[in-house]
Amino acid sequence: MKIHAPKKIVLFSHDSVGLGHVRRNLALARAFTEAADRDGTGPVTGLLVTGEPVALKFPLPRGWEWLVIPGITKSGSSYGARRLDVPFGDLTQLRGRIVRGALLSFGPDLVVVDRHPYGVRQELAPALRDLKRERPETRIVLGMREVLDEPARAAKEWAKLDLDQFCRDFDQIWVYGDPRVHDPVESGEIPAAVSHLVRHTGYLSAGRAVGRSPRMVEQPYVVSMFGGGSDAFELAELAARTPVPEGFEHLVVTGPQMPSADFRRVQAAAGPHVQLHKSVPDGLACLREASAAVLMGGYNTMCELLSSHVPALVVPRTSPRTEQLIRATALERHGAVSVLEPEAVSPDALARWFTAATTGQIAQSGGRSAIDGHGLDAVVRLTAALLSPHDAPSVSLRMNLTAAVADAR
Repeated sequence: MKIHAPKKIVLFSHDSVGLGHVRRNLALARAFTEAADRDGTGPVTGLLVTGEPVALKFPLPRGWEWLVIPGITKSGSSYGARRLDVPFGDLTQLRGRIVRGALLSFGPDLVVVDRHPYGVRQELAPALRDLKRERPETRIVLGMREVLDEPARAAKEWAKLDLDQFCRDFDQIWVYGDPRVHDPVESGEIPAAVSHLVRHTGYLSAGRAVGRSPRMVEQPYVVSMFGGGSDAFELAELAARTPVPEGFEHLVVTGPQMPSADFRRVQAAAGPHVQLHKSVPDGLACLREASAAVLMGGYNTMCELLSSHVPALVVPRTSPRTEQLIRATALERHGAVSVLEPEAVSPDALARWFTAATTGQIAQSGGRSAIDGHGLDAVVRLTAALLSPHDAPSVSLRMNLTAAVADAR
């Protein structure tokens, strides 16, 4: 019996605010491992590189390990050290050197960088270029959520890069979305000069792992969840004060990054029938068992929602980026969610929506079923093509035929 050497993969995220990058990469890691087990293509092993130590609380798929680098944080548009008392330039240099050592020692077949192609302040550039010199066979991919920001602001980010050099450094750009919902190439969020590298995968939605976590509240219940929670105090406090329909409990999950003082204030505001938690063992399981949900509009939250039939009201963050608002309104146009902007939120408005959702007046599953949510499968196929050059044309052809069939429907 032929023994396959494990494919080595590195998934990097810079991780300044929230848990979105970590959760996205963790979903990819699970997809790679599950596909290897299912298809018998040989083992997969990899490193998940993160600057967020909270990530260590998430269970890892077999063959994967966390590499936690010194953390950064963001205030407005400025980055800084999260804990180390050092100049920020020294910090990014340290982070880059740690990643460079890991890449050159581990020798990955594939590196996927999440969202920012060279990390923060070009911290990854030396590492990626040294890796390309020492291992030209390594494939390097930029993985991007489907919405970056308003086009003018996204263009300013790209303008800081040498796009010719980018095209030499990166083999592909994976856009984790359905271009029929939102196309960042068409909107101008991704420049034409790199558009030939873009592969739309579909949302990383179908196939998300659901654990068997202890039930946090008895059914029936409604849920309000706020991602990482670092900037969710006002919305969480309003949700905690919201009266819920008779016979329902209200599970409010503020997010593990909500400051303790803010959590206590939400706790003090909570009305009857509210079960308040900073985090839950399995957010997707809690969401799928709920009768209705109030959510923020982060990418991973929306992916989990798209894999469910739960009616949802999205209250998107509108600053410092408009990313969540763009995503939420695009999904609302497709009938997949309802949207309420933050300035319109009140306990009365949320109560009216919960009543409508729990009495069958809101149906959104039809809109969701028409959206391509099979991005995890597509990423596995793209990886197989990248790492098996002789098979690439046939794999690409199959993906194009699949997309053509979906469009014809």
